[in-house]
Amino acid sequence: MKIIAVIPARYASTRFPAKLMQDLGGKTVILRTYEASVATNLFDDVFVVTDSDLIFDEIVSNDGKAIMSIKEHESGSDRIAEAIADLDVDIVVNVQGDEPFTEAEPLAQVLSVFKNDPDKKVDLASLMREITNEDEINNPNNVKVVVDQSQFALYFSRSVIPYPREKNVGVRYFQHIGIYAFRKQALLDFYRLPMKSLEASEKLEQLRYLEFGKRIKMVETTHVGIGIDTAEDLEKARMMLRDI
Repeated sequence: MKIIAVIPARYASTRFPAKLMQDLGGKTVILRTYEASVATNLFDDVFVVTDSDLIFDEIVSNDGKAIMSIKEHESGSDRIAEAIADLDVDIVVNVQGDEPFTEAEPLAQVLSVFKNDPDKKVDLASLMREITNEDEINNPNNVKVVVDQSQFALYFSRSVIPYPREKNVGVRYFQHIGIYAFRKQALLDFYRLPMKSLEASEKLEQLRYLEFGKRIKMVETTHVGIGIDTAEDLEKARMMLRDI
């Protein structure tokens, strides 16, 4: 299998504009994410796909590989699908552009799904971690997922799922960790399919895959990503880098 990583990188960000071009220990956030992804040694190639000349030039001028988006896109999957349409590739891993401390282990976990799927029953793979704190469970910013007995996703929601009408029945709650690996065809299909009501309501692109019958295999992990969504997150990241 030919496996690549793609890092979708928008310059604009609602919560923290231009966050990917912020300085983090002498390098930009997006460059550190790109270099961390390459350093995992899991991929045949790594690309940043962006709508920004600044981000494109930042990667290319540092000997990296970048692709300019041709169109405006609603989601990361759309942006990636456009970029990989003409590439010879089997599996595509979506690495978040704002995670400069990207590590090999969680990425290897999602890739292992496809290495153990000779019949190609899996369209996507992603990660989930158990959460037990009530505030985490109730927080709509934490996307929850429920799975079947084979660990295929049944539904994702910002709401509490399953709803705890009965207590003490052994229900476990899982937070979705937004690391994805896709078969190329699943991405191309997503790109051609319209947004339906579930995705529009929850603002969760993974629901489009489920609404159109794609199978998402979930892998349980203890991994917690370190993303940069705010200026405070950036300061924490700078402190972490000084401690490394």
